[in-house]
Formats: sequence, structure tokens, C-alpha cells
Amino acid sequence: MTGSASRALALTLSPASATAPALAPAPSFAHLARLTDDTGLFEHARHATVRREHGYCTDDVARGLVVTCREPDPPSRVLRLAECYLTFLTHAQDGSGAFRNRLGHDRRWTDEPGVGDWWGRALWGLGTAAARSRASWIRDEALVAFTLGAGRRSPAPRAMVFAGLGAAEVLRRQPDNAAAADLLRDAAVAVGAPDDSSDWPWPHQRLTYANAALAEVVIAAGHLRGDDRLLADGLRMLAWLRDIQLVDGVLSVIPAEGWQRHAPRARHDQQPIEVAALADACVTAAVVTGDPSWGTGVRQAVGWFLGDNDGGTTMWDPTTGGGYDGLTPSGANLNQGAESTLALISTLQHARRWS
Repeated sequence: MTGSASRALALTLSPASATAPALAPAPSFAHLARLTDDTGLFEHARHATVRREHGYCTDDVARGLVVTCREPDPPSRVLRLAECYLTFLTHAQDGSGAFRNRLGHDRRWTDEPGVGDWWGRALWGLGTAAARSRASWIRDEALVAFTLGAGRRSPAPRAMVFAGLGAAEVLRRQPDNAAAADLLRDAAVAVGAPDDSSDWPWPHQRLTYANAALAEVVIAAGHLRGDDRLLADGLRMLAWLRDIQLVDGVLSVIPAEGWQRHAPRARHDQQPIEVAALADACVTAAVVTGDPSWGTGVRQAVGWFLGDNDGGTTMWDPTTGGGYDGLTPSGANLNQGAESTLALISTLQHARRWS
């Protein structure tokens, strides 16, 4: 994206605007539908062609449920996707609330039920469906599955974070839901307290993946639990993370290899999940604080997909609606898998409503 185009985007996404900027495309579900069959959402693609041999995973299906249930007025094709994803998740869940993650194209599970990241993301998807779906039966069924899963805990902090985001969704609709309240509390505890240092106010010595989600769940927990200290911690974490991911005014997210404190920071490979997580967290901060300046993060996230990034590279395919899998030193990885496409859709959903 050129500098003039970036300025036009920033001007169009003014704080007073409630609609999408002219330069931001509407979220398209065309490629998501291409990646989906009657069982679930395929994980990988070569360019825009589904790679069925890699099968399905709960991780991506759960994210699919999040974006389809976020749609305020979903057309029938999007509602059918949500139904498919909900059915997959309830099939993946066992009687204890754990989830299997990987299903082969032969419809055989290749792992045992567990409480890894996929458990957390499943609860995020189910919580979002229970709170936001326009179909009452989806809300009801999702809440049953969420409640079963919310009785479990994971030793993995990020799994707890993703589950906590689902709990926050449920609490916004049902403030007295005890299972969701307990899970959100425990998710914030799993993140840990931020460091007192001004140059690294983060609970861990390494930034890895979906980093902004950690700050978001702390913000949500502080707000929904009425804990001003916790809310302030989450906002401080997010402000720092947002600022360190700007290079010459352009969003440059933490790469897939992560970043260790006091170590040199790599610039590639940047993953769309980081961009989407930042947009999610900035929207939550804007809602909680009423401060429209958090919309800067949404503008930067949208700009990253449109080419306002380290490579000056467009990170989506307008002809298919798919998101590219990563930003490399030589440009975009042109494969259009589920995770990247879902990150694109999620970010553009926020661009439609927020600045």
C-alpha cells in the first residue's frame, strides 16, 4: 500500500465512523466455504486448493465458529458453516469436557482427548456461539458444550487464555454464569502479573504467538470482575505490545519464532494470527474504556492485510477471499489455509464496525 493509500485508510476509519472504510473489503466467506465440507474445515491449502490429505483440526474449526457467529445478520450459507463447525466441536468433545484435535480425511481421530490449545479455542468458539449466534438452537447447544468444557483446566497458559475469551463472551450475555466467571478468573491467573519494568511490562520473558490475546483476557477479566488493578494491568500490557509492533508507523508483528527479552528480534515470518489477535484486543479495549484511540490498532491490522507491512505486500487474494499464510522475507506465502483466512475475516469484521 502506498503512503497516500495508508493515509486515506486512516482518514476513512475516523473515530466517528461506524462503517467500513472504502479501502477495506467486506469480509468474504467464499474461501472459508471452499475449505469446508459436510464434516468440518480443512486445515491446509496449496494456494487456494484444499489439501484434503492433511484433514481437519479442532483449532481451526473453533475459530471458524467464532467468525461465523460474530456476523450480525448472517446469510444462510454462513449459518450453515456455523452449524457444521458446532457439530464438529460437539463430536470432538468427550464426556469429561476435553477435546480431540485432529481428524483425518478418513473421518478417524488421530489423537486422544486433551486440554491443549484446541480445548481453549473450542471453548472460545462455543462461548462466542452461545453469546452471539442468531440461531437460538446454536446458542443453546453451544452453551451445553461450553459448560461441560468449562469444568476442565489446562496447564498451558495460552489454552487457558483462549478458554477465558470464550468465558468472557458468555459473561457478557449471562453475567451470573458461575462456570464462565470461574474460568475467566483462572485464565487471568494463568497469564500472570506483568513485570514492573517499563521496557518489558509483560508476564513472560518471551513473546510467542497470539500475544495480544493474553492482554485481552486480562482486560476482559478486569472489566467483567470489577477489578480496576487487573484492568489497568491488561491495558498496560496491550499498549506496550501495540507500540513495540510498530516500525516506522507500520505494523510489524512478532514473527513465528517469537522474541526473547534482550535478544535480537527477527522480522519474519509474520503470521496473520498475530494481526487478528491485536485487532481483537484493541476492540475489547475500546469497548471497555470508551477510548476511540484504540481504533488505531484496528486500522493498523487492516492495513497489514492490505499491504501496509514490512514487505509492502498485499496479504490476501481478492479473487478467492483467502488470506495468505505468512509474510516472508521474499513476500507473501501464497498458500491460503484456514488459520490465515480466518484471521483475515476476523480483522475485516472489526474494520466494518470500529476505528
